[in-house]
Formats: sequence, structure tokens, C-alpha cells
Amino acid sequence: MTDYARIEKVIRHIAAHYREQPDLGELASVAGLSPHHFHRLFKAWAGTTPKDFVQHLTALEARRRLQAGGDVLGTALDVGLSGPGRLHDLCVSLEAASPGEIKSGGRGWTLVAGCGETPFGRALLAWTPRGICRLAFLDSDAGAAQAEAELRRDWPQAEWRRDDREAGRRLRAMFEPCRLPPPAGEGRQDAEEGRRWQVLVRGTKFQQRVWRALVEVPAGAVETYSGLARRIGAPRGARAVGSAVGDNPVAFLIPCHRVIQASGACGNYHWGTERKKAMLVRERISARLK
Repeated sequence: MTDYARIEKVIRHIAAHYREQPDLGELASVAGLSPHHFHRLFKAWAGTTPKDFVQHLTALEARRRLQAGGDVLGTALDVGLSGPGRLHDLCVSLEAASPGEIKSGGRGWTLVAGCGETPFGRALLAWTPRGICRLAFLDSDAGAAQAEAELRRDWPQAEWRRDDREAGRRLRAMFEPCRLPPPAGEGRQDAEEGRRWQVLVRGTKFQQRVWRALVEVPAGAVETYSGLARRIGAPRGARAVGSAVGDNPVAFLIPCHRVIQASGACGNYHWGTERKKAMLVRERISARLK
């Protein structure tokens, strides 16, 4: 069992038993580790203690059961939409594939893809000369095969190259940029300029508007589907916004996990509800520790 698989199992247990405030021994047992080993593993993953994480996830789960009303964002995660620090000082620029690029199917491009580990499990990362075009979390070999098939469908004429080593370096730089030098190639910047990643997407004009708005939601904050609809000037388009959020091809860099329901519930996530909760709580803790 991977480290993240243990963490996800523990998060699922906390969500089901948060009213009992499970202690270290109980959580370690769920993870199948000794309390000492689990505490060390968890702190390395979350940057905080299991007890503190339980408290944050408790707040998230308790507010999930609230009905909509009042200042929902204030009761959802106790964070605002203005001012919280970003988790990793990432700067994401989003570029849309041109009609000509889409029509050519990537002819003349080399599409590089590979798999690597992240704090939230194994992921597939792919990039073209114009930027990163796919980041998908993987829960099985079948998931990896599906992600690769979607890439080949989107860019059928591109030359395909597998590079797990470089993908792993890039993933580490995205998720833990303060600890590692930036990877070579696209997206590399001097350390003092922050971490910059160019993302290439193909989608409708509406989808692009939604994805651009998502990039503006900082780590440690959340937005509702209706709030996102208002951001893009479509106040009655929350349902269509939800569909565009679900079609996001680049996890984390386009942070669709930061969108919640108006009731305060986490809502669905393409790569799993437990993973979404883990990402939200870890970002919230990291923002407060900065």
C-alpha cells in the first residue's frame, strides 16, 4: 500500500467518525502502522500533526452538513476568497490550443508523457512544446491506460515519447517546489521569479473562461459553482460551470478541487472525493502555516 493510499484510508475513516474525534492510536491502526511510524509519515505528508488535521477535516465535515444560507463560504472552510497565501507560489498561465493546432492533431509536435508520485497518489503528466496538456491522478493501471488513450485521441498526429523520470521531476517541482529545483525545459524560471507553468488546453470558449477563473482561486480558499459563474459573467450558469469544471484536463494546476457546493458540501471530484478533501485540508493548513 502506498503512503497516499494509507492517508486516503485514514481520511475516509475520519470523515465517517469525526464526531468521535479519533485519536492517534485509532488512526494508526486504520493505516496499519505503529503510532510512532504513522505520526512521522503523516507529518511528512501534511506538514502538521494528525490531531491538527483531524480538527481541520472535522470542520470541513461538520459544515458539509449545514444547509445553504448566510455567508456559506465563511462557514464552509473558515477561509475567505481574498488574501490567503498560495500553497506553493505557483503561477499558472493558461493558453488555448488554436483551431489550426486542433485540426492538425499535433502534427510536428513531440508529446512527452510519464508517471510519477505526488502527495495525493500516482499521476500521469503530459506536455507539448506549448505547455502541459494533461495531469491526471491514477488509481489503477486501467486509469493510466485510459489517460494515455485520451491523449492519443486529442493529439493523434503528435509523436509520442515516454519519460517517467522527467515527469517525476516536474511533478515534484509542482507539488513541493520549495524543496526542489525547477525542472529543465518548459516552465523553468529563476527561483526568485516563482514557479511558472504554462498549460495548454483545448475546449470551448465557455470552458476556457471557467478554467481561467479557476486558476485565480488561490490555495487555501474555495469558491462555489454559483460564485464561479458570477466571476465569468454568467450568474445563471452554475450548472454549465459545473460541467466545465468536471471536464478539466489538468488537475491541480487548474484547481477544480477548490470548487464546492453552495451548501458547503465538498461535492464530487473527478479523481475521488477523499482526494479532494485531502487536497483542500492540506492547502488550508499550509496557507495558515505560511
